[in-house]
Amino acid sequence: MSIHFRRQTEKLKKMVLTLGGMVEQALRDAINSLDQRDPELAQRVIRGDRQINSTEVEIEEECLATLALHQPVAFDLRYLIAILKMCNDLERIGDLAVNVAEQAKFLCSEEEIMHVPYDLTAMASRAQMMLKNALDALVNVDTTLAEGVRAADRQVDAIYREMFELIEAAMRENPHQLTQLIHYLQIGRQIERLADHAVNIAEDVLYLSNGEFFKKNAGDENDTIGRIGHA
Repeated sequence: MSIHFRRQTEKLKKMVLTLGGMVEQALRDAINSLDQRDPELAQRVIRGDRQINSTEVEIEEECLATLALHQPVAFDLRYLIAILKMCNDLERIGDLAVNVAEQAKFLCSEEEIMHVPYDLTAMASRAQMMLKNALDALVNVDTTLAEGVRAADRQVDAIYREMFELIEAAMRENPHQLTQLIHYLQIGRQIERLADHAVNIAEDVLYLSNGEFFKKNAGDENDTIGRIGHA
């Protein structure tokens, strides 16, 4: 491919990493707004979603223009497809961060917040590390790191199931605190979902490396569900 195409792909990588940084910050601020009972920080996350969305659109337009101009094949085609898929997942993580911020904003408005029987911050930290590792895997097309993200997702899923059971029990014991507990449960669900999107990004890295699509949490022998642009 031409030097111009290489420059375009490097530009796209930088744009995706910039978007990833914005999403990571939004997620971090959303969790901190809950920990610190800071409604202004939560509102900042909500306002910032517009910039995340516009950046995603900018990357998609740049990517589609590059596809039309260069008509790449094999690895180069996979690269652009992976970028498009990653952008969608990053934008969805941004939306989930907004959801967490909105739940945190409600909880901040409560006069007294009850103690929940689970450490949401620890769960969020695991999900944040998955996102960071997925983005790091993209930088060097590191399949080992990408596989590690997939493995970590099973841990987050297990944590979420345990959290669900604990909060469900707390709902039975504290029916007067039902509204708050539902909001905490929703926050846990958002964190579990964003971990799934981090897995999608990691799987895009694997696709970029070998042209194979993967299906979340399938058995090792049945993960591959398709190939495209393979060479």
